[in-house]
Amino acid sequence: MSQHDIRSARRPAPDAPMAAIADYVADYPISSRDAIDTARYMVMDSLGCAMLAMKFPECVKHLGPIVPGATMPGGVRVPGTSHELDPVQAAFAIGTQIRWLDFNDTWLAAEWGHPSDNLGSILAVGDYLSRKAVREGRAPMTMGEVLRYAVKAHEIQGVYALQNSFNRVGLDHVILVRVASAAVVTHMLGGGKDAIMTAVSHSWIDNGALRTYRHAPNTGPRKSWAAGDACRRAVTHALNAVDKGVVGYPSALSAKTWGFYDVAFRGHPFEFERPFSSYVMENVLFKISYPAEFHAQTAVECAMRLHAEVAPRLHEIERIEIETQEAGARIIDKTGPLANYADRDHCIQYMVAVPLIFGRLTADDYGDAVACDPRIDALRDKMQVRENPQFTRDYFDADKRYIGNSVQVFYKDGSHSEKVAIDYPIGHRKRRAEGIPVLLQKFDGALRGHLPQQQVQRIQQTCASAERFDSMPVHDFMDLFAL
Repeated sequence: MSQHDIRSARRPAPDAPMAAIADYVADYPISSRDAIDTARYMVMDSLGCAMLAMKFPECVKHLGPIVPGATMPGGVRVPGTSHELDPVQAAFAIGTQIRWLDFNDTWLAAEWGHPSDNLGSILAVGDYLSRKAVREGRAPMTMGEVLRYAVKAHEIQGVYALQNSFNRVGLDHVILVRVASAAVVTHMLGGGKDAIMTAVSHSWIDNGALRTYRHAPNTGPRKSWAAGDACRRAVTHALNAVDKGVVGYPSALSAKTWGFYDVAFRGHPFEFERPFSSYVMENVLFKISYPAEFHAQTAVECAMRLHAEVAPRLHEIERIEIETQEAGARIIDKTGPLANYADRDHCIQYMVAVPLIFGRLTADDYGDAVACDPRIDALRDKMQVRENPQFTRDYFDADKRYIGNSVQVFYKDGSHSEKVAIDYPIGHRKRRAEGIPVLLQKFDGALRGHLPQQQVQRIQQTCASAERFDSMPVHDFMDLFAL
């Protein structure tokens, strides 16, 4: 430990990681066509997830004003609803919709997370600013600007996640949503580098939510609105930094005893594999076929391949062997009774059992009506989960970023199925050509399941043209999804 005079009130220079974020957000031009095109698909997919979530009353009850009647006429539109809210509460609502079903994009490394969670903040502030500009006779913000801010939020969250494990110290990954969102929406609101560092410093001083709600024996639905909560807090910090001129805390990370490193990160400074660019958006993982925790996506694909053989022979099964990565073994290998939807969609055994039995895995399959089928827990009891070291190595390899799983079924008569192994799911960059058409089908089905046909057609026409999409004012785009 270095010596430090805790009596000195001399203000230090800003911590280098906070300054790097400010420089990137304020100065770095997003010119990668791949990143911008992927961001457009990400926005579509995220809003599709939001529409799918509208089938679930537990999600819908969170989407209005936090106090009944506290609406904001002419405010931010919450997709799939008639709500008009202030940008802080709208950020919570939109972030909650996108995240509710665990079906939006994913980033996996030392830390895990869902970078599209940041859209809760970005769309809310973009809509707010766009409407404000029109009222004041100025040009509104466009969806093209939203895409570039989304690339930057993805990059901040994802680059931090590459080598810094917040889960290892018990903190939830939504801490990075709050940091990334605070940085980009501060700039959207007109803040310069000092304001960005101020908002980011407040985000670090908040510390982080505990992962308690993601793990047995306490798994619960807070994990579905935790990202929305981070978005809401991020917008608050941004508004405080820009509109209220609150002061920042330059050594929020490194201050001895009281800084984030010493309080929450075991005294270790952050480590970085690469500088900020557009790498994360270009390589982000889409959840396309199954609403399953991403470490289990390929396990579900394996089970789907085995369904036709296994379903008629359920009573003959002796055991089922599942191999996964270290992260998967640590966070979704779960035994015993599963209490709720949130418990089930974070249990690899459950996510393998359902497709083996039914040949599907949908959001409805995590509900009580399906979970009460005794065959599911009977299969779970026969499953053995272990780490495959090669899957773990490929998971951390910067050139691969695989999420491998294998499933093999053994029968009582001594026979067995083939060992089905899949290195990366359909949402991986290496399967983009295969995945994007399926993503578009997912988006289309999600829209048709909640919105009137005329609205669906207008949305589809907008999204079919990159030029039309990018040039559309944010408030006009959000109006397309309003009821």
